[in-house]
Order: sequence, then structure tokens, then C-alpha cells
Amino acid sequence: MKYNLFSLGILALSSQMVMAYEKGKMNIVFLLADDLRYDAVGYMNKTTIQTPHIDCLANDGTVFTNMYATSAISCCSRASIFTGMYNRRNGITDFSGTLRGEALKNTYPMLMKDNGYYVGFIGKYGVGNYLPQKEFDYWRGLAGQGTYYQKDKDGNPRHLTGLISEQIDEFLANRDETKPFCLSVSFKSPHTESEQDPFPFDKKYSFMYEDEFFDLPETFGENYYRLFPESFRKDGKWENEGYVRFKNRYGTDEKYQSSVKGYYRLIAGIDEAIGKLRKKLKEMGLDKNTLIIFTSDNGYYLGEHGLEGKWYGHEESIRLPLVIYDPRLEKPIKKIDEIALNIDLTSTMLDYAGIRQLEKMQGESLRPLMEGKKIKWRQEFLYEHLMNLDKKGWYVYIPQTEGLVTKRYKYMRYFVNNQSHTPIYEELFDIKKDPYEKKNLIKNKADLAGRMRTRVDNLIKVIK
Repeated sequence: MKYNLFSLGILALSSQMVMAYEKGKMNIVFLLADDLRYDAVGYMNKTTIQTPHIDCLANDGTVFTNMYATSAISCCSRASIFTGMYNRRNGITDFSGTLRGEALKNTYPMLMKDNGYYVGFIGKYGVGNYLPQKEFDYWRGLAGQGTYYQKDKDGNPRHLTGLISEQIDEFLANRDETKPFCLSVSFKSPHTESEQDPFPFDKKYSFMYEDEFFDLPETFGENYYRLFPESFRKDGKWENEGYVRFKNRYGTDEKYQSSVKGYYRLIAGIDEAIGKLRKKLKEMGLDKNTLIIFTSDNGYYLGEHGLEGKWYGHEESIRLPLVIYDPRLEKPIKKIDEIALNIDLTSTMLDYAGIRQLEKMQGESLRPLMEGKKIKWRQEFLYEHLMNLDKKGWYVYIPQTEGLVTKRYKYMRYFVNNQSHTPIYEELFDIKKDPYEKKNLIKNKADLAGRMRTRVDNLIKVIK
């Protein structure tokens, strides 16, 4: 084969680009589940839940045991992950908030693209009604909630999670190999779909948990729900949406068993997709230079406190699984108990990509903790859920929330119409002694509650 000088120059340049890529920045795969609570994975609940591939990732990587969402609702949490900011700062507090223009330019995928990364997005986008498909190199994003019932390119019926798995392979096979890549995979699973079919799992998982009987949570049901004051439970004719959904999905023993099994079967689809991803990375020789992050946007009540959904400040709602696998670490720290937040994911990915985070970003890179470095770390964080629905349009009753979480205590205040200084209800729990948050100490520890209220007010001023 003959080469002219021009073609030789192109070959040399291409070779240099590949060498620079191989020696430089890591590839990043960010895997985000939807409504996956912290203990709904095998490595956190070894006797019941079957997630062998997630467990393997956890065994190979680093598990963060105290990972939290700063706001437990999909649109707001995802906005915080994209921007590395609290919702008060990024301005997205409900379903209408949108990332576009300068705000989109300052998200982690666009910052990576500007710094030489090939960027892709697959699955539920979940932030506003603007889909930035033209800004990504590869886009298979879904508007709104999406649906589990899909068809492949040949018109054959497919489950969404399986289709996402195939799209991961498509991205890897067709990417620009001269560039490092950042692929964001946003599963819909295990989010509910409809009242008629709340957890439409892929039927190939029907055998899983078939003979299992799941015990009710310790704080399950009506008795615990009645501990909330009436102002939390009702707003005129509207009942708290968490309880409405509780009755619909957990209202009978049969409904409870069906819902919980459906929830775990949807997680099984994610687990299989992660197993296939890791196998594909190894087959392509990419496994040694690809960082994998696995987490969720928020948690999910399985009937605790008589609730379904998320939003509020209990552990089941705001605490998440987090595994980070850095294949270059020969002896990774297996477990980290420091408080990690969804806004830290942005900082972490930019750190691994060699990109300085923007001054307005509020997270911290988790990489130093993984590498065993002695650094000063947060001892608390502000929680916020600021969605305030207008009764003139679509309306369900979901009180707003602000609070402070430390490793020992948790203070939450619930309010309506943005009137946070006149709360309808307050909670204070010793989450070390009372992990199921059964004993409200708001009156018994009035001095501590007062200090935590003041701290919430001060943190709000800082994060705006």
C-alpha cells in the first residue's frame, strides 16, 4: 500500500492523538437510577435483594455509605447533578425549570465536551421540557418520564431498560476513538409508571422473588402516618400525596407484595445492564481506563411512615446508594462513611477529567477520599425540597421541606407557600440511636432544635 506525504501526516497526527488520549484523561460512565433507595441493592441488604453485578462493582470499587440527595425529587436532583449546585442557586425547583443557554453550557457534560471529551446521553433526561440533543455528540434521551413499553428500530416490543443497555453498546461502538468519552446513562427504573401498572418490569425477571414474602417495614402504615399533624396530612380537600400513593400501591397485603417485587425486578434490569456494560468495556480494552459511577437521583418510601414516593426528609427518601470504581486504584478504600452529596458527583467527574470546576459550583470532589488523602470534610448538609405547586393548575399536596442533616441528628421543617419560618410541622431525630426515625425529639431537645433551625437559616444565606 502506498502513502503520500499528506496521508502519512494524517496517520501520524491520528497516532499522536490516540497516544495522548491513552496516556491522559479517563473515560467516564455515569449510571443514574431513578427512585433507587440506599438499601435496595444486594451489597446493602445481602439476604434478600439480588443485584450480583452491582455487588461486584461495589466489591471492586468504593462504597459511600452516607450518600444523600440535596433535594429528593427527580427534576431537582438531576439539575443539581448536572450543575453541581443546590436548587436555590441553579434556579430549578420544579418540573418547569430548564437548562439551556449559559446554564446548559456550565453543566458537566458540556464542560467536558469543551475540553475534548466525546459526550453521550441515554435515557430519562428529566429536567424541564428542553432536550439538548443537538449539544451532545450522541443522544438517546427521553422527554418527561418516558415509558417502559418501547419498540426497537425494527418495531419489535422491548423493555426500556434492555433498550438502554443496547444503546450503551451502540455508543461504545460508534464513538470517536480519538477522544476520551463521558457517557451519562439515566435509567427510568425503578420509578413507577401508572396506577394500573405501577412497576412494569421486564417479564423475563418474573421468576425472581416469586416465592419471597417481604416483611413490612418497621414504621409501616396508618399508625405511623397518624403521628403527623393534620396540617401535614391534609390541605383542605387535598390529602398528602405520599399517603394517597401509599394507599394505591401498598393498601393491601397483595398490593404491597406485588409492588415491592415489581420494584426489585426493575432493579434487576439495571443490574443486568451494568453487568453487560462491564463485559463490553473489557472486550473493547476500555476497562482499565474507564471510571464508573453508580447512584440514584433520590430514594423511595416502601410504606415507611405511611408514605410512598420521596420528597420528605426521612432516610428512605433522601439517602442513596453510591459506588465509584476507579480501575487505576490498586487497593481502593472499600467503604467511606463521610457525607457525600449529589452535587459532589459533578465535582468528582470534572476532577477525573482534569477540568477545574466553576466557582459557583458547590460540591466537592470525592476523589481525595477514595485515594485515602487526609482532608477536611463536611460534617453536615442542608436539605431542601422547594417545589410549590399552583392550585390553579395540576395540584397535589406535597409540603415543602428544609432541614439540616449531621451524622448524629436530623432536623426537618415542613411548610407551605414558601413560608418556611411558619412551619406546619417540625422533626428532630437522633438517627444513630433511632435509625427508623420513630421518636420525634423536637420538644425534648428544644435547645438543639433551636441551634439547628438557626444553622439552616445561615446555610440558606450561604448557598443562594
